[in-house]
Amino acid sequence: MKRLNLKSLSKGLISFALLALVSCQSDYQKMEARELSSGKEVNDIFLGLELGMSQKSFYEVCWDLNKEGVLTNGPTELSVEYKADMPSGNLAFMRFFPKFNEKKIYLMPVEFTYEAFAPWNEELNSDVLLEDVKGLFEDWYGKGFIEVTDKDQTKKAWVKVDGNRRIRIFKKHISVVRAEIVDLPLYKTIQTEQPS
Repeated sequence: MKRLNLKSLSKGLISFALLALVSCQSDYQKMEARELSSGKEVNDIFLGLELGMSQKSFYEVCWDLNKEGVLTNGPTELSVEYKADMPSGNLAFMRFFPKFNEKKIYLMPVEFTYEAFAPWNEELNSDVLLEDVKGLFEDWYGKGFIEVTDKDQTKKAWVKVDGNRRIRIFKKHISVVRAEIVDLPLYKTIQTEQPS
């Protein structure tokens, strides 16, 4: 009769448990874990703006681009506007203004809306715009966006993580698609430090 090798059995059970744990992770969780553990730092946002850029440098870059006619003031007090040529050929307003931590950019919220949007124009609703923004971001940041949904499958977003930078794209309402470009480790730290 063979003796049961408890050491081999326990190693096998541990390996099985780790495999089961990894296989239970979502594609997003796997992507996030892989990218955060890579040690890679990716800070590019767009138009020469970067995560970690000082508030002063942000205003200087925007002022220079404004003088060149690339950027204008948006319709609200705290927004910068850029007219983006979308992959569909439609023109869209891209409005943004960063959030700062210790006077450095850590989050760049961006909102897109088609210039010619009207509620009766189905060809320019947020479902179409969402795919268009995804296409634009694939041109800017490369392929690799994955679709994620909430538990009841009512909300979806396209997400990509490159090193420390996470990009999410989702519908805000009928005419607006929102994107958020964030320094993920810093964002997580800020979220845990905020009182609930």
